[in-house]
Amino acid sequence: MARKDDLIVGLDIGTTKICAVVAERTETGVDVVGIGTHPSRGLRKGVVVDIEATVESIKHAVEEAELMGDCEISSVYAGIAGGHIRGMNSHGIVAVKDREVSESDVRRVIDAAKAVAIPMDREVIHVIPQEFIIDDQDGIREPLGMSGVRLETKIHIVTAAVTSAQNIVKCANKAGLNVVDIVLEPLASAEAVLARDERDLGVCLIDIGGGTTDVAVFNEGSIAHTSVLALGGNHITNDLAVGLRTPFDEAERIKKKFGVASARLLGSDDILSVPSVGGRRPREVSRKLICDVIEPRVDEILSLARQELVKSSMDERIPSGVVLSGGCSALSGIADLAEEIFEGPVRLGSPSQVGGLQDVVRDPMYATGVGLVLYGAARTRSRTHSRFRIRDDSIFRRVKQRMREWFYGDLD
Repeated sequence: MARKDDLIVGLDIGTTKICAVVAERTETGVDVVGIGTHPSRGLRKGVVVDIEATVESIKHAVEEAELMGDCEISSVYAGIAGGHIRGMNSHGIVAVKDREVSESDVRRVIDAAKAVAIPMDREVIHVIPQEFIIDDQDGIREPLGMSGVRLETKIHIVTAAVTSAQNIVKCANKAGLNVVDIVLEPLASAEAVLARDERDLGVCLIDIGGGTTDVAVFNEGSIAHTSVLALGGNHITNDLAVGLRTPFDEAERIKKKFGVASARLLGSDDILSVPSVGGRRPREVSRKLICDVIEPRVDEILSLARQELVKSSMDERIPSGVVLSGGCSALSGIADLAEEIFEGPVRLGSPSQVGGLQDVVRDPMYATGVGLVLYGAARTRSRTHSRFRIRDDSIFRRVKQRMREWFYGDLD
């Protein structure tokens, strides 16, 4: 049995599936030793809606991963997504003490950049430095030890709804797991599927999951923009279930086996037998009709992602093009349709930076799980990972306290 100290576990809590990836640290990186997946029953659009069902799904996935990896899992890096995620950029400036940048100077300038108004119902998930500027010299990634009198930084802040983050931690705790850190899922996926030169030149990662589509833009080696769209592969499956009048599970099977993102890419117009609901007889449906149902929804998802880039002025900062990941990116022809919509190069991203069971995880659906492991390994090496803490005080109590301060302040 592997030692707990050498294990890193990524827990992808998705709308469609719960995936646990277990890896061991090695001298050259990480080796995947165990994988466990189980259908997700308690989430909707990336947000927990049924705690008990989610806990059961987590337990089954973790047990499968423990069995395959011959280990015992106690701590995990958990992914978070959903339409409640918000990302914003901020800027901070401080004077450098002793004319040489120290760790305390770096902490102070990041704290200055973090000093923005965050609503009480939101939790800061990530504070990611994009670059440092010393006396008008920009593009600095590691300022420690450099001489100067003024230190600036540009950072990217990711926030999530407090309740959504709390529910993820609560589900993991009820399943007997300790959450080391909560990680934004597109950031995790980027660790697994993006190359360093793509990050430096500028690239957009679009992770199409079951309930959400995550968008992350990288430029000059750091994160520049993040957003989450409340649309995903389940919407395509639901369209098929309604359009073909077939059970949801059958619609999912038909999508995976016979679905094509664009009817123009169909090789042959086969006739398929589609089961009906309520014990009715199966019906004969052409494959072109299936593609005619799928294409508008895929087009909508990709077009909304494109609009998000244009709205944030990021569409001109991705010369490397677009990388697609997530389970829905396995849909046949989706890369060709994406190239037409984004008018640039598009490729499918699969995890490739790990050893061990790399042939098993080399699938876009494992991008987030493998990315969580790589994220955890990087934080462990740099000793910068921190245990995620839920706010102890309730939102109601804090609102009440603030109103009391305002009221008595006015009396004074």
